[in-house]
Amino acid sequence: MTSRGLLHHVELWVPDLDRAERSWGWLLTALGARPYQSWEHGRSWRLGGVYVVVERSPDLSADTHERRRPGLNHLAFRAGTPADLDALVAAAPEHGWRLLFADRHPFAGGPDHRAAYLEDADGYEVELVAD
Repeated sequence: MTSRGLLHHVELWVPDLDRAERSWGWLLTALGARPYQSWEHGRSWRLGGVYVVVERSPDLSADTHERRRPGLNHLAFRAGTPADLDALVAAAPEHGWRLLFADRHPFAGGPDHRAAYLEDADGYEVELVAD
């Protein structure tokens, strides 16, 4: 089996590293990832062969992210069972995430797609999909 073509890592440039570490660190750890790297401007968490980086790069050209502009809209993660999904959604607000599309939750993606759509304080969106 080859790993060619599989995702290696995702790097998100964030306007506030401490805030991103609180929200993304909680979420990624809750999904099973473990801290991987830490340096002055960034942190990463790894699960299997894939890791996610949050970095406050000195090369940032702006201080805001807008998911509705061209570029990355959201990252989607497998959340486990429906009960696992519910537990993540319940805990998310205390870690800087808010539920999007609350009026259609947990079927905002359609009647056969159980998921939660969360947004952090900097406007990054994640989709948590139940198995």
